[in-house]
Amino acid sequence: MSAVPTAAPSSLDALLRRGPYQAYSYSYPHKSAYRPLAAPRALADVWAGEDRSALFAYVHVPFCSMRCGFCNLFAMAQPHDDLVDRYVAAVVRQMQAVDEALGERRFVRLALGGGTPSYLSAAQLERLYGALSQRLGIDLEDTPSGIEVSPETVTTDRLAVCRTMGVDRVSMGVQSFSDAEVRALARPQQNATVIAAVEAIRRAGFPVLNLDLIYGIAGQTLASWASSLDSALALAPEEIYLYPLYVRERTGLGKLAIRRAADPVDDRPAMYALACDRLAAAGYVQVSMRMFRAPHAPADAGPAYSCQTDGMVGLGAGARSYTSRLHYSSHYAVERVATRDIVERFAEGDLAHFATVDYGFELDGEEQRRRFAIQSLLSQPGLVAADYRTRFGSDWADDLPQLSELAVRGLARDDGGLLALTAAGLARADTLGPWLVSDGVARRMDAGC
Repeated sequence: MSAVPTAAPSSLDALLRRGPYQAYSYSYPHKSAYRPLAAPRALADVWAGEDRSALFAYVHVPFCSMRCGFCNLFAMAQPHDDLVDRYVAAVVRQMQAVDEALGERRFVRLALGGGTPSYLSAAQLERLYGALSQRLGIDLEDTPSGIEVSPETVTTDRLAVCRTMGVDRVSMGVQSFSDAEVRALARPQQNATVIAAVEAIRRAGFPVLNLDLIYGIAGQTLASWASSLDSALALAPEEIYLYPLYVRERTGLGKLAIRRAADPVDDRPAMYALACDRLAAAGYVQVSMRMFRAPHAPADAGPAYSCQTDGMVGLGAGARSYTSRLHYSSHYAVERVATRDIVERFAEGDLAHFATVDYGFELDGEEQRRRFAIQSLLSQPGLVAADYRTRFGSDWADDLPQLSELAVRGLARDDGGLLALTAAGLARADTLGPWLVSDGVARRMDAGC
């Protein structure tokens, strides 16, 4: 399969000249850098010696009611009901294996992602949440918990289960409020469905609603983008995520050969700037290149969790797990046949299968330091020098001297204690992420898997 494109070794200035949209660095290293391990490892050994006092549990549901044309995630549309049932049962078995391997632990965050977790029936959702409580000991009432939904899958019974099980954040992909633009994304969707879904979510009493929007869609203009932003703001979501469109190989849009390169003008920078201004005027605070938080969003009252330092336990096919030294998962695919085969194998897994790890990426000291810097820098508040020193016993300026180039170019502010991206740096996050990828990880990603 094709990996997410990475930047060839080059100077920062050369990368900046390419334009701001090169690759989304939502994790490091990207899963396309994972490989079969030299030998399978026992799950208990992988977690031995790890700090398990503040873990994130992530459950991956790789099913959707439709496959969006832009999607390059590990997901499949319209699976057979039998496969969905067997998959849910396998995730519950996996929880048993994790329970036995982890020993004493504490989960402080929980999320169901996908795919579309709300594709599951209310009964299937209830089974998963019940097992998370009973098998893994997660306090559903007090643990901050989120779920991803799509408008057409929002139903009263599903929402009732999620709210009863302590879910406090619902994230919904709207992408655009223009009928023509959602058709261009190969995602048939009506505004009436979106509005009805938002109203149902509000009636159910979820404290946080996030809406995802996409800019750079074929046929989208600054005026139509502004209209979508205004439509989203009228719904007063607590969070808004803005995603620039990337057309990747082996996605629906990629197969149709719809490429940004065919358009002589890339309006995404102007659309991004317009969105930043409009959301700021509405009182939203920018957290990263993509995330904006409303002034009425509730404060996070849950236990502290840091993605840079705390572990993640992934459940389900495609879910990634993070320890300090090893990131692991099942294999990864984009195309339907390969995805289905991986999901089928997962659904057949027994306890012994789920008690071992055989695919992932082992992080040496350099990669651990690089990951910490990337994950810190690309969102607010930024890279805290004291946190880095506490974690690694050294200074980022010595370990990653190239970061000093950011302040010189006005992309970051460095006051000696905090390296934080400026507005110009946030706008270039999809350039800076690839720039910070190590040569070894870049080679793996470019080679595919």
